[in-house]
This record gives sequence, structure tokens and C-alpha cells, in this order.
Amino acid sequence: MTDWRSHARVEQILAAYPDKRSAVMPLLYMASKHHGHTSTEAMREVAELTGLTSAQVQAVASFYTMYKRHGVGTYLLSVCTSISCMLLGGDDVLAAIEDESGTPDGETSEDGTFTVEHVECIGACGGAPAMQVNYELVEGVAPDQGRALCRWLRDGRPDVVLGDEMQELFGGQRSFDWGSREASGAVVPFPAFAPYGTAGEGR
Repeated sequence: MTDWRSHARVEQILAAYPDKRSAVMPLLYMASKHHGHTSTEAMREVAELTGLTSAQVQAVASFYTMYKRHGVGTYLLSVCTSISCMLLGGDDVLAAIEDESGTPDGETSEDGTFTVEHVECIGACGGAPAMQVNYELVEGVAPDQGRALCRWLRDGRPDVVLGDEMQELFGGQRSFDWGSREASGAVVPFPAFAPYGTAGEGR
């Protein structure tokens, strides 16, 4: 396997910042994709690229919840349980997803398909209850729709998950009109950013 640090994207990202230390966050996503999670080795490699110490990189990685310190499943199911979502059934959606996926909150399924987590506000209060699959948003999810989403992911194993597609299939009330459709979505359980290699074209 080639060293991710030799990829042209790394040079492009470093060149985009006047101080290469500022590139720590996008480089953490690239390292996480390569290693499968934000491992100790990933943080060390980012430190070498940015001139930071490993401890400084770890301070960033441990502050932001999207840098997963342990491996996660193919599909990261994040269910909002903050006040708006909780009042409109977010806890019931989480319970349905735990049951259908066979994966308790905070854990990964034995076959590595799912990681389930409850999260704090994801900024979709008007479309509560809301959830994300690999950080792709789905709003207005009911428990039965959450179960159907799990079955769809398990049976179809999509290489790219698209928020628009999942919203049409499993969502309900949206916070607002999302506007034009997005052609790309997440290919790994990290946010979909084309420059970092974590996004791909949908079907």
C-alpha cells in the first residue's frame, strides 16, 4: 500500500495554508481514511507533516468527535438525541436502529457493518428527529424508517451514501429546502470532502 503522505492531495492541502500547522484538520481526515481511524500512527504522521508534536495533534483529534480514535463500521449511524430530536422521538429512533442493526449505542456490529452512536445537536432541529449516515444527513426519521434504512444499508451495501437519496427513501419533514441535489456523497465513515478523498459520485 502506498504511503498516503506521498499523494498529490497532501501537497495541495499543505500549499493552501500560509502556515502548514493549519493543515492539521484536513490531514487528519486523510490519515484517518488511510488507517481506518485516527490512530496513534496517523497522528504521528500528521505531526511530521505539519511540524507539530504528536501531543498537539492528539489535542486536536481528541477535541473533535468526528476524528474516531478507534475503528468504526462501514456505516456510522449517528442519531441526534438533543432536546428537539428527543422531544420528537429521537430516543425511539435510536432504539429502533440499535435493535435492527444488532448494535448497541457506542459499539460496532460483529461483522463490521455498523457503528451506532447518539450525538448532540447536528443542526437540523426543524427536521427532527434527525440522523446521519457517514455524516450524510437524513431528517424527519421515524423508528420504522430507521429500521428500513438499516436493512437498505445491510442488503444493498452502497459504496457511496447520499443524503438526498436517503432523505427521499427514509426521511420526512426537512428543516428547509436543501436546494440543488448533490452528486457526491460519503465513501467512508468520515465527512465527504472531495479534496481529501472521502467523497465519491453517487448512483
